[in-house]
This record gives sequence, C-alpha cells and structure tokens, in this order.
Amino acid sequence: MTAHDPIAAAASATEAAERLLAAAKTAVRGRVSQDGKVSAKLFEREQHATHGLAWLATYVESLRQMRRWAQHLSADGRFGEIETLILTLAVAEYANQIAFGIPMSQNEIVRPADLGLGGDDVTAFVKACGAVLGAGTPEARARLAVLIAEHPAASSHGTTGLDETMEMIRDQFRKFADEKVVPHAHGWHLRDEFIPMPVVEEMGALGVFGLTIPEEFGGSGLSKTAMCVVSEELSRGYIGVGSLGTRSEIAAELIICGGTAEQKSHWLPKIASGEILPTAVFTEPNTGSDLGSLRTRAVREGDVWKITGNKTWITHAARADVMTVLVRTDPDAPGYKGLSMLLAPKPRGGDEEHFPVAGMTGGEIGVLGYRGMKEYEIGFDGFEVPAANLLGGEEGQGFKQLMQTFESARIQTAARAVGVAQCALELGLRYALDRIQFGKALIAFPRVSNKLALMAVEIMIARQMTYFAAREKDEGRRCDLEAGMAKLLGARVAWAAADNALQIHGGNGFALEYPISRVLCDARILNIFEGAAEVQAMVIARRLLEDGAN
Repeated sequence: MTAHDPIAAAASATEAAERLLAAAKTAVRGRVSQDGKVSAKLFEREQHATHGLAWLATYVESLRQMRRWAQHLSADGRFGEIETLILTLAVAEYANQIAFGIPMSQNEIVRPADLGLGGDDVTAFVKACGAVLGAGTPEARARLAVLIAEHPAASSHGTTGLDETMEMIRDQFRKFADEKVVPHAHGWHLRDEFIPMPVVEEMGALGVFGLTIPEEFGGSGLSKTAMCVVSEELSRGYIGVGSLGTRSEIAAELIICGGTAEQKSHWLPKIASGEILPTAVFTEPNTGSDLGSLRTRAVREGDVWKITGNKTWITHAARADVMTVLVRTDPDAPGYKGLSMLLAPKPRGGDEEHFPVAGMTGGEIGVLGYRGMKEYEIGFDGFEVPAANLLGGEEGQGFKQLMQTFESARIQTAARAVGVAQCALELGLRYALDRIQFGKALIAFPRVSNKLALMAVEIMIARQMTYFAAREKDEGRRCDLEAGMAKLLGARVAWAAADNALQIHGGNGFALEYPISRVLCDARILNIFEGAAEVQAMVIARRLLEDGAN
C-alpha cells in the first residue's frame, strides 16, 4: 500500500478502523452492561462513551462508503483527479480524527481513551493506516480547491457515482431550483413569507410530492435514491422548498405502511398530485423526543374522534389540508401502547387566519431560519375527525406506524443536509473567487482554499452515506442504523459548511443582504429535527450495543 494507490490505502484504513471499532464496542459494552444486558442507567451515565461509539461507527461506515464509491467509479473508468483527491483527503482526515479525536459538537471531542481503548489499540491503528495519515497535505487541499474553482456551479464537486437516470433527474431539478427558487429564496426568507403557491403547484406538476408513491396510486413509483437526489437539489435552492416534500413523504409512508385499502385509494392520489398538502402533528410542548409521554387525547363519540390537547413545532400547519395527528386514544395504556394515528382533514388557512375551523386554534412561532412554511403551535378543543380516519382502522398502533416512517424521514433529512451544505460551498466558492483582498482573490489564501476543499470532501462523504442508506431502504433491508448515521453526519457537515462559508465572507457574511446569512440559520435546524444529534447518537449506540450491529 502506498499513498499513490488511494483505493488500496482506503481499504487498509477501513479494515484498521473496523478492528478499532470492534475493540471499542467490547470496551463500552463492558461499561454499560449489568448481568449480561445493557443497563439503561449505566447507558445514560456513560453518555460520552456511548455517543462517542456512535460517532466512531459513523466514521467507520463513512470510510466503507467512500471506498465503495471509489471502487465503483474506478471500475467504470470515472475515477479522475478530483475524485482521487477527495478520497485521499477524506480517508486522511477521518483516520486522523479516529486516532486523535472525533468532534461530536463544537466542544465535545471523543478520543480513543474515552471509549476504553488503550495506547496499544491506537498504535496498532496508526501503524495499519501507514502513509494515509500524512496524505492530507496542503498541496492536496490546494489542488482540490483549484479543481473545484474551475467549475464553481457544478451540480456536485466530484462524480456522485449515480447512474445516468439519476443524474438526469438531478439536472431537471437543479434547473428548476436555479430558475424558480434561487432568485427568490432570500427574499422569501427576509420577508418571512410562505413559498408562493405557484411554486408549490409547479412542484406538484413535476411529481415532487408523489416521487415514491406507487404508480397505482398516482405517484411516480421511484426509489428513495431518487427522493434523495430531488431533495438535495431543491434544498440546495432553499431548504423550505426541499422540505415541502418531507411532509408528503411522511404522510404517504404512514398511509402506505399502515393505512386501509380505502385510505390508500382516497389519500395517496391527492397527496401525489399536490392537490392536498399534509403536515405532521406529533410534537407536544413538554414531550419533545419523549413520545411515550404524549398527552393529547382523542375520544370516540359516534362517528367522530374528538381531539383535545396541545401540539407545537408543526411545520406548514396553517396551509396544510390534512394532518397526521398522533394522539392517545387509550388513557389507561402506558407509554406508547395507547397511541393512535388520525388522518385529520382541515381547511387551509394563511397569514390572516391560521386555522379557520371549529375546535382548533394556534399561533405562529417566530424562527431564525427554516422559513417558507412557517412553524405553529396548535390547541385542540374538541376538534372533530371522522371515525373512518383512524389510520389502519385499529387503535393503539400509532407509535408503531410512526416508527415505520423514521428511516425514510431521516434519509430525506440527510439529503436536505447535503443540499444545504452544497449551497454553502457554492456561495463560499463564488465569494472567494470574486472578492479581491491584498491584490488577489480570497481563494489564493491557504486558509480559504483549505476550507473550500474540506467542505467538498465532507459533502461527498455525507452524500455517499445518504445514498447508501437509500439503497438499503430500496432493497428492503432494515436501515435505521444507516439512516441515523447519514442524518447525524449530514447535519454536522451542513452546519460546518455554512459556518465556514460565512467565515469566508467575513463581515459581509454577517449582513442580512448576503444569502449565506440565511443558509447559516437554515443549517442549524438540521441537528435538531428528525431526532436531535444527541438522540440520534443514543439510538445508534443502542443498536450497536444491543443488536451487535456494526
């Protein structure tokens, strides 16, 4: 193995990282186990170690997927100079972080010793990696910056590895975003206004809302990989536009997996066409991720369910036509067991009157970013839903039904994160090329070109992780681990890209008139919704320690 054979180097580093991960799992499991089983109390006490294990496993999977990407491109004759540099820098950077400290957040670094690994473990890993650790040279970063600067508006900086059909889909939605979204997104954000309905309607005509809905129900019947490509490009234009499809994806998945035949035939064609816009109504003011504590009640009275309770952080609630509402229908059943899902129709509201219907009130929540759909808190007081709209026609299935959507939702969120990160890279690159300081363009300064090069590297890593999770879902395999890893890493990559791109802008990045100020605000939410980073790491760690996943 030499630095001149980057694919072989990536293979060796990946194998060494897998051995380190196996040792870390054994050590952490020993810390959190009692009587041969993982103890919830010990698991919580050892959060730094358990969450750190989740990050280590995510890095190891990242190395696997980058190696796979490179091998695939090499076999197709598409592994060129830019791809070689991306792989080399990716493996060097992540291998160094595995050995010396992985950032879980801005000030939380997990080091091998935190995972119970000794000096001999780290020494063996470093020795096995060999020249890989020193391959992320200033010259390699500078050359990559030159190559991406030659194509500042590229759909991706480096070949994605997807087939021609997927790239045709990307081109279609990139053009739509560039023509219909990018010129207006910053104005929508600054004015804190809804994405205009003509844009939403055109998205419906393009099939955005029915991408993965089966053709028999009016959808396109495309793969989750296609959903990722579309979400990525739309979110590159504006996260609000890219996120419009999330609500349809969640609602459709709920109905496809858990709905009755009648519910499928009634709702899915309308969702697919964009005739109706759904919203997800799950979160409550005092529950957050603890859905087992959910208190909103639904009581059956004749032919209707009457909902009473409060919900919050409901995206696009006013303008939605149907709500997927998680409620407690059995107050005596503990935790998740008494939860059910209702498909609740409602009239569209707007800025003047949010909820023009009896039994439902609410107000807008002002937010830093992620605008365009608006966030709401909602109060239900006897709000009526037809009895036939109990999802699946059976009570007590709500939590199980919701869990079935998490894989797709997190994959789609990871794709949104890639799109936001790509937008940040493009804005930072354009500014670095145009801005002249001390007689030369900003990109000529190593600290600027370094940022841009490593942004391109990490975006490709996050992209490959996202596509991997999507492929697993498309092939019918359980992928909650892969989806969680893609979302966990993608959110951090998006935030880092936005922060670094703003830094490249200097003082102008802090000015509201520059779009990067919006992208920074938009990127921040990705680490919170669809499972906060801490919750995501907890879920990944539990799978690793309890199920033997790797």
